[in-house]
Amino acid sequence: MPKIISIHSFRGGTGKSNTTANIAAILALNNYKVGVIDTDIQSPGIHIIFGMNEDNIHYALNDFLWGKCAIEQAAYEQTRNLNLNSSGRLFLIPSSFKTGDIARMLHDGYDMNLLSEGFKQLVKSLDLDFLLIDTHPGLNEETLLSIALSDFLLIILRPDNQDYQGTGITVEVARQLETPKMELLVNKAPSVFSGADLKTKIETIYNCPVAGIIPHSEELMALASGGIFSLKYPEHPVTKIYREVAARMIG
Repeated sequence: MPKIISIHSFRGGTGKSNTTANIAAILALNNYKVGVIDTDIQSPGIHIIFGMNEDNIHYALNDFLWGKCAIEQAAYEQTRNLNLNSSGRLFLIPSSFKTGDIARMLHDGYDMNLLSEGFKQLVKSLDLDFLLIDTHPGLNEETLLSIALSDFLLIILRPDNQDYQGTGITVEVARQLETPKMELLVNKAPSVFSGADLKTKIETIYNCPVAGIIPHSEELMALASGGIFSLKYPEHPVTKIYREVAARMIG
């Protein structure tokens, strides 16, 4: 049964897109068909992690929402580009990063029902096992739709008081929307924190399971979104955590 997974954070800068890209790659390496859709239309960025630029993109999610193409025409297979040695497949549906397209979307908006239909059509036409939605930070109409349609919601937060408050709001909204499964991922945890103590603290605050605690990593920071970390550093402790989170999604 295909799963729709939203990866979300209340604030920007949490590592949401990097987490999405890494989990997608790990799922594909485990022989699953995976789609990644960038619904952060106001500030798209996950295409950079996949090494895509304007010359590689003929249609984007925006074009589907404007009725210019079918959703699958905006899906670009990344399996060969990433040298994934498996029978899995990985597709990316980027949002346009052209200034005019972003401005038009901000000014005119788009049909939320069409976006919902696009999710379903992607799963069907690409025969996906997983569709990962890289959401826009905060809570807006698009985010609420993504959460409502999700089988699994992964909320990313940093050990920061502003993140704690925003995450609390997101957790309550997800519960009201009756999301079937919700877990938290703590990212960029300073080494002075005990991972076990932090996990206990977060789970107690939100009454929600923590899928993992990712420590601050100099290697991850140095990569600077210039690729998918788990593919470049397959033996790194951070990659191990990404694998554990992916396994929870599979289960």
